[in-house]
Amino acid sequence: MSDISDLMTNIQAELKAPKGQFNSFGKYKYRSCEDIVEAVKPILKKYGAYLNITDDIIMLGDRFYVKATATITTKDGSEKASAYAREALDKKGMDDAQITGSASSYARKYALNGLLAIDDNKDADTMDNRVETKTIDMKKVESVAVLCRELVDEDDEDTGPLKAKELYQPLSNDERIALQAMMKESKPEGTGKTYWSVFHDHLKIQVEREKNA
Repeated sequence: MSDISDLMTNIQAELKAPKGQFNSFGKYKYRSCEDIVEAVKPILKKYGAYLNITDDIIMLGDRFYVKATATITTKDGSEKASAYAREALDKKGMDDAQITGSASSYARKYALNGLLAIDDNKDADTMDNRVETKTIDMKKVESVAVLCRELVDEDDEDTGPLKAKELYQPLSNDERIALQAMMKESKPEGTGKTYWSVFHDHLKIQVEREKNA
C-alpha cells in the first residue's frame, strides 16, 4: 500500500456492513456501530491497520455533546473522522449512564460512517425517540467558521451584513450553536470583541436593513 489514501480507498470499496439489527416495534432493519466494527475488522487485518474510537464530552452553547473520533492507523499514516451527538435533557425512563451511552453509540456510528463512507441517511434507527440525540457535521461548521472569520476580517460594513446572513441562515440550530462556540474562541485584531460578537453585529444590521426596506 503506497499511502494512507490508497488504504482508505480499498477499505471503503471492500467494506460491506449489512443492517444486522431488527427493531421489532418499528419493523425495520438497521446497522449499529458494532455491526460496522465487526465488518471492517477483517479488512483492517488484511492491510495491517487498526481502528481506534474515542469519546470526549464537550459543551457547545449550554448543552453537552459526546464527540466521538474514529481513527484508522497504519505505518503509512492515519485518517480520522469525528461526529457529535447531543445528550437529552429529558431522560424518559433512562438513567444518566444510559443517556450518555446512547449518545456515544450514535456519535461513534456517525464517525465511522464519515470515515468509511457509509451512507446512513435512511437508517430508521435514527428515529429512536428514547433519547434526543443530534449529530453535527463539524467539518461543515468548521468551514463556515473560516468564512465567517474572513468576513469579519474584511470589515466591510456595506456587504458584510448580507454575506453574514447568507452564511448563517442555512445552518441548523445545532450547527449555529457549534459555530458560535468556535467563533467565541478568538478575537480579530484591533477590537476587544470576539469574532462571534462582531459577526452577530453584522447579522443584526442585516435584520434592520430588511425591516426598513
